[in-house]
Amino acid sequence: MDELIKIINSFQVLDIETELEIRKYFVQEDFKKGEFLVREGRICDKIYFIKSGAIRRFCLEDEAEVTKWIYTDNQFVTSMSSYFEQKSSFEILQASENSTLYSLSYSDEQILLRYPLFAKFHINQLRLYLSRINEFHHLFRTMTAQQKYFFLLNSFPQIIIKAKLKDVASLIGVSQETLSRIRASIS
Repeated sequence: MDELIKIINSFQVLDIETELEIRKYFVQEDFKKGEFLVREGRICDKIYFIKSGAIRRFCLEDEAEVTKWIYTDNQFVTSMSSYFEQKSSFEILQASENSTLYSLSYSDEQILLRYPLFAKFHINQLRLYLSRINEFHHLFRTMTAQQKYFFLLNSFPQIIIKAKLKDVASLIGVSQETLSRIRASIS
């Protein structure tokens, strides 16, 4: 839980009361490799903080799995539109390896949002994440496959280390064979 508190404090320094409430409402959950956190068509009722492990976010497009992102240690993950709007998810979250997460239910989040410092953290975190997502999608869309791989290698090395080759290939939009050639060209 200390990792979670440290990350929250990096966005907004907490007082003791708020920290104790966060420790009360976040619950440790363990997921085995391949286990689903969220399935398509179901409402995502939790937000997760990854203590250790890796979580793949993907969608089914023409019956093929398309990886949208791979989350690793010390990151928050949820199906955003499903969680925030409490509607059916169009995406799937699955453990890529055995993972230990801290989860916060939607109803418990509503309780924590009554604490001004948690609410301030929430706003600061969302603003930063939305800004980064916007910038990432703009940059990633204009990159070649090789540039995308180098971007991941330099900016998100844990993805390259933890993810399956097929999931990294899907994330950058190429076949496994093409990704193998890209990797071979830099060895």
